[in-house]
Amino acid sequence: MKRHRYDLVVVGAGSGGYAAARTARELGANVALVDHGPLGGLCILNGCMPSKTLLATSDLVQAIRESGGLAVQAGVPTVDVAKLIARKREVIAGFADYRVEGINTFPLYAGVARFLSPGELQVGAEDILEAGSFIVGTGSVVAPPVFPGLAEAGYIDSDAALDLERLPASLVVLGGGYVASELSQYFARLGVATTILIRARHLLSGEDDDVGDALTGYFRDEGIDVRSGAQVTRVEVAEGKKVVHYTQAGVEYSVAADEIFYALGRVPNVEQLGLEAAGVRYHSVSGIETGPDMRTSTPNIFAVGDVTGHFPLVHVAIYQGELAARNAILGTSEAADYSLQRTHTIFTDPQVAVVGATEKELIRSRTPYVSGSYLFSEHGKAISINRTKGFVKMLAAPDDGRIIGAAIVGVEASDLIHEVVVAMYYHGTVYDFVKIPHLHPTLAEIWTYPAEEAIGQIAQNAPTAVAAAR
Repeated sequence: MKRHRYDLVVVGAGSGGYAAARTARELGANVALVDHGPLGGLCILNGCMPSKTLLATSDLVQAIRESGGLAVQAGVPTVDVAKLIARKREVIAGFADYRVEGINTFPLYAGVARFLSPGELQVGAEDILEAGSFIVGTGSVVAPPVFPGLAEAGYIDSDAALDLERLPASLVVLGGGYVASELSQYFARLGVATTILIRARHLLSGEDDDVGDALTGYFRDEGIDVRSGAQVTRVEVAEGKKVVHYTQAGVEYSVAADEIFYALGRVPNVEQLGLEAAGVRYHSVSGIETGPDMRTSTPNIFAVGDVTGHFPLVHVAIYQGELAARNAILGTSEAADYSLQRTHTIFTDPQVAVVGATEKELIRSRTPYVSGSYLFSEHGKAISINRTKGFVKMLAAPDDGRIIGAAIVGVEASDLIHEVVVAMYYHGTVYDFVKIPHLHPTLAEIWTYPAEEAIGQIAQNAPTAVAAAR
């Protein structure tokens, strides 16, 4: 065994780990990276970038189908799926190569990592790394199958779904989160007969009901068969099809398809790390326990990104990585603030984006608030471009009008949400917001309407009634 000494060793070279390593080096630390490969991280290899590359094609297909609304007569669109997947691989290779260039500026140890003690990490069969501090950013893995018969019947997960060159004629999707929603719509728009089984009343069960209900309705309008309140009981193969049995309101049903897409999330990648030897507390489902400064139960070991179970978002992983590196190298205890960091978007069509508090959270915590909303179907620019699905919603504090949350279901939601993010970053109020000039006609000016409605609610002194009625 060869021993090597560093100020900081970062385990996992994805978005969070790479950000941590760069930050620590900028602070003058001697840093090494550990990753068993392939290099690039989930977002680049099997997450954000490949999925958005595929969605660009399926969204264009749908736009062609709906072009009659803009007086364009187009034929039936077809997609060369093999060529699409080849394009995706080319795009991802470019992103990955760029990331690997950065990773290779650090000492890199390739192999499975395992803690021997709080100060020692074994990599493979040849190297032991010693360090004053460690940062774990090993990400997540696809959750194992939980339904009887599913493993035996066979299924695809999100990794496989992103790489299918031949699409099945029919598909049953188990799950209704952001991955399930995005890829279900992708498959459906490329001609796959798609059925989604969800336990909740709507897709995106963690979001406000008006958001989830709206998206579920739009999916059904497209011909996607969303079956809510469905409790899967077992899976089998019969007559050449994969059959999923489930109950709704106590009644037994089944649905058969050529393939099953198992999309019930991911779990933190904590296996084989030897965290027990390092005294690090963790749970196989919720991940590594961390304090607000990203320290684990062992003070010199930090954890960032998906492995912590906090907000599986790239920008959060980067934020945590930078924060952990500062705390590790400077010996500080800077605390994470997720009030804006948990801003997120789902790239369905229409898109969904959320920042700050949700109505569910405010009601649960009995926090008074006022709200305003506005439909894209009543908005001039949206009508002009024939993109009228959805709405915007803004939430504000009733005492001073401070913006505390917002949500969009609609066209370009992933970009439009940033106007509210900036306003909230500067602690803006709805009064400030309506004073900001908005060009006409633009999609962005739609935000002025819920802000005005919230002001009206405050003027009527009705925040408690608003909160109680929802």
